[in-house]
Amino acid sequence: MTVDGLVTILSASDPQETARRFVAEIAAAQMTVFARIDHAALATQVGLELPPTEVIIFGNARAGTPLLVAAPTLGIDLPLKVLVWCDSTAQTWLSYNDPSWLMRRHGLSRDENGVAARMSNLLATIARKVTGSDQ
Repeated sequence: MTVDGLVTILSASDPQETARRFVAEIAAAQMTVFARIDHAALATQVGLELPPTEVIIFGNARAGTPLLVAAPTLGIDLPLKVLVWCDSTAQTWLSYNDPSWLMRRHGLSRDENGVAARMSNLLATIARKVTGSDQ
């Protein structure tokens, strides 16, 4: 399902396994994981409850830098992020902003070298692989 550039895919695995698989696929694609933010753990630290909810921030400067040169405001959306989360029925989901949509968001009408299209395709392939989805 995609709404305003946000792609959300149901995962066949639990959140921990989905995140583990995603990180492994990012490494295999020669991208860097810059940070992992465990929102559920942070909620626990302040006495609140939140279902598993983790943001994984990742990217590749070789791919992202040309886009930032073309539109410096992309820096608000790069590096890329995925959200692995559980809904109220304990189903696991993986969500991310489609890089091609990010190009349009920042006023880039052309993908000069096909960077955003390649990023979109790679991210979609990885997301389908780690979630076990046909979406």
